[in-house]
Amino acid sequence: MPIAKPRISVVIPTYNCDRYLAEAIDSVLCQTYPAYEVIVVDDGSTDRTQIILQEYGNRIRSVRQYNQGVAVARNHGMLLAQGEWIAFLDADDVFLPDKLEAQIAIAGTHPHLGIIHSGWQRVNVKGELLTIVEPWHQVPHLSLESWLRWKPVLPSAMLFRRDWLNKSGGFDPRFPPAEDTDLVLRLAAMGCDADWLRQVTVNYRQHENSAMHKGLPQARSLSAVIDHFFAQPHLPESIRLQENPIRYNTLVWIAWYLHYTHHLTEMVEYLKRSWQYSPYLPMETIVHWAESFTAFSQSWGSEFNADALVNSAEWQALMRWINVKTQNT
Repeated sequence: MPIAKPRISVVIPTYNCDRYLAEAIDSVLCQTYPAYEVIVVDDGSTDRTQIILQEYGNRIRSVRQYNQGVAVARNHGMLLAQGEWIAFLDADDVFLPDKLEAQIAIAGTHPHLGIIHSGWQRVNVKGELLTIVEPWHQVPHLSLESWLRWKPVLPSAMLFRRDWLNKSGGFDPRFPPAEDTDLVLRLAAMGCDADWLRQVTVNYRQHENSAMHKGLPQARSLSAVIDHFFAQPHLPESIRLQENPIRYNTLVWIAWYLHYTHHLTEMVEYLKRSWQYSPYLPMETIVHWAESFTAFSQSWGSEFNADALVNSAEWQALMRWINVKTQNT
């Protein structure tokens, strides 16, 4: 049972997610770490969400707002939170039983940290295991540079110190659905230290409405986040000097993401955009694209079929475009 003065506040934003909501809440109420509170922010749901929340009585705190998006819902929960640390849980995800206990143990031995990240496992709509994702194999150290390059951001797998969230101003509703990446980049630029709990702590559910399947909106939003990031006037000089390679790597990441979500035409457009920032010779750039797609797939626990990509009509058209570009330079 939650105690009067929680150390951790778990914020669950939800919108028309009655199919999964109870499982998400139960996964928090069953945590092995006792010093937590549960705050559910209903972002104007029109399904059975309110009926489900009423069944929990005073075991949770629930509030309802008119529909404003997940960024505003998370920020609302932050304002209500009493804990020193805040964990966000999307209503279609599930905490594993010792998630909070394992992460708060890291906090106790590393008091300088503002973010404690962890691994996750992708599951289907029934909760059946798809893949295990342990991003620290590709991204062993979490720094501003590595956040920018790899973007291993999943709020449900993270634990945030509330003071840092307050300093940052929280999630920016201008960048859905990449507002989580925007927040992490701002925190890292402010000097917020992050590290891994090298343990899988959450089930990240994959379905047609999950963020990782939003395709084009996610790509456009992430591109806008990077533009906004580099428009800041007081970035560290070391980061400013890396703007072109970071833009290149980000555009390649977006292209991989579009390939992952089966938007090959748009994938080609982002690879073309990356071309102007490439630090490599033409053939080296093509090889780097393929290597990057493989690495990004591994970091997200998915397989990359290079043969299928190379043999696609979209890739062949891209190669013809490159041939024209190189002949004209």
